[in-house]
Amino acid sequence: MSGKILIFGATGGIGAASVRALHAQGAALHLVGRKEAELAELAQETGATMSLADLDQEDSFKRVADEAAAGGALAGLVFAVGTINLKPLARLTRADFERDYLVNALWAAQAVQAALPALAKQDGGASVVFFSSIAVAQGFANHASIGMAKGAVEGLTRSLAAELAPKVRVNCIAPSLTRTNLASKLLANPQVADAIAAMHPLPRIGTPEDIASAVAFLSSAQSGWMTGQVIGIDGGRSTLRTKG
Repeated sequence: MSGKILIFGATGGIGAASVRALHAQGAALHLVGRKEAELAELAQETGATMSLADLDQEDSFKRVADEAAAGGALAGLVFAVGTINLKPLARLTRADFERDYLVNALWAAQAVQAALPALAKQDGGASVVFFSSIAVAQGFANHASIGMAKGAVEGLTRSLAAELAPKVRVNCIAPSLTRTNLASKLLANPQVADAIAAMHPLPRIGTPEDIASAVAFLSSAQSGWMTGQVIGIDGGRSTLRTKG
């Protein structure tokens, strides 16, 4: 890779695990986040460059892309920013729907839009990795807002994969519930966590490292003939039923 991989949401559970997995395979990285101390510590650990950014400020996308590329190419982009907003339909507000769509789908599109000139310069092609959710394929109660937003991410994945081929590959990971800070409230009760784990054919809750391994693969030349794919990293829950 001649360019860096730009990672949004670098200090989150999946984001940080992805940073370390990509660093382990020798990738040069540029990290983006809002928590300055955590971002600086991770950048020092991995030798990465960094941008402190609040994505609610629309001009952040271009600034971050320019700082990451520094006039050259970008080898990839990982958009590891998201929400978990679980409410019954009757309690969801317009603001809930708008925020979930903004953070998960619109920001992902804006991140690629800003970085596209540098991604297109990458020799041998660049990679973009988005995140969806098992809830899009399965359909879960109380997931109307986040399911809609993540469904939009899957549509964005396929649309951009078609539009940007062959210079930029675009793929998406759809995890099941993973042990991150975002999911901590859902997993705080050990009995609830055990019950959720038992719903998976591989009966445990996912870890950030499970997801990061897929990020590293999709960001590397090993996945050079893959684009437009939504890949379930979910312990088999999206497709398998091992109990009657």
